[in-house]
Amino acid sequence: MDPHETARVDDDAAWFDDLFASHARAVHRYLVRRLPAGGGDAEDLAADVLATAWRRRADVPRGAELPWLYRTAGFVLANHRRKARPTPVAVVPEVPDDVDPATLAVDDDRVRAVLARLSPRDRQVLLLVAWEGLGGAELAEVLGVSRGGADAALSRARARLRVAWDAEAETGDEAGDGAGEDDAPAQAGAR
Repeated sequence: MDPHETARVDDDAAWFDDLFASHARAVHRYLVRRLPAGGGDAEDLAADVLATAWRRRADVPRGAELPWLYRTAGFVLANHRRKARPTPVAVVPEVPDDVDPATLAVDDDRVRAVLARLSPRDRQVLLLVAWEGLGGAELAEVLGVSRGGADAALSRARARLRVAWDAEAETGDEAGDGAGEDDAPAQAGAR
């Protein structure tokens, strides 16, 4: 093997080792949060994302690896869902994992109900910011739009989230389920 090629292979392997160490856990969490309860296929899907990164390493933008991985994970997840394999019902744990705030948020029925009221695009934008911690440029990269487009999408998604949150609060109050005390002052002021 040519010494230049050996150096390139070594550089590629070092790059991938760094990519894996830095981002494999984030990719796995991204997938677990978007799969049905239990996220049983998350490890396999994360492996697919990372294998894609290896195969397409020349296409992965240096310095923007994580947004590229999230975008790829979105495609891998969409392909997985299209396969329409039956998903076994997962066993819900007795005690939620109170270490990860994202898990607690997902377990909150009200949050899930409000997110269900949003379009898939709005959910994607909000979850990339809230769960994955992406900022403007990274969000734009994942969405495949300009920075201004990402900022606008986030602003619109947040506005729709507020409307959905208020609608869910009203629905909860009408059902008499004792919506949170935090809602009472706003409702009292509206009378």
